[in-house]
Amino acid sequence: MDFATWEPIYERILEDFGFDRVGDEKAAIFLSGMLTQENTVSLSELKAIISGKYVLVCGNAPGLRSDLSEINLSDFTVIAADGAAAVLMDMDIVPEVICTDLDGNSEADIEKEILACQKGSIVLIHAHGDNIDKLEKYVPRFRRFIATTQARPFDKVYNFGGFSDGDRCFFVATELGAKKVKLAGFDFEDKDVNPIKKKKLKWAKKLIGIYDF
Repeated sequence: MDFATWEPIYERILEDFGFDRVGDEKAAIFLSGMLTQENTVSLSELKAIISGKYVLVCGNAPGLRSDLSEINLSDFTVIAADGAAAVLMDMDIVPEVICTDLDGNSEADIEKEILACQKGSIVLIHAHGDNIDKLEKYVPRFRRFIATTQARPFDKVYNFGGFSDGDRCFFVATELGAKKVKLAGFDFEDKDVNPIKKKKLKWAKKLIGIYDF
């Protein structure tokens, strides 16, 4: 996602939620400082497993397991959004890619993301204004990862577009050349979530709608 295209959308999201861009930028700088030659996955490696492939993006809605039961996973590169990775790991499925900000999960779920990374998942760790504590605690335990931000990208901190974990997965897939993207475990109209989550789902639906898949 060209940042000039993304920035006005990002500014609208910040205004809608009352979030602070400065916090996002500070978190991205903090995460950047944790990158080393040994723990950083190259963009070309990520692109190789997505470009030209059928991609399944897994959200963490309650219907995820049911959706997966009707899908032949061997046909897809699987990208999991945050807590969805734990569901997949419980099903003995190691996703090729995980997008996480580390703050929407229980500690047990984060442990499963770390295990998935050890088993070969490429993890995209996202920095934003209120997860520096989680970055500091957990990032050193991830073997290899890619750093992302929703603010202006720099050095090896990328912005593929998207706001919450689920729609960021979708943007990663489309930006890196997926042949087609299928969703599983998404419920944009979920009534059993708090008001902030409802607003995030509304934005996710809107953002994914940018693409005609």
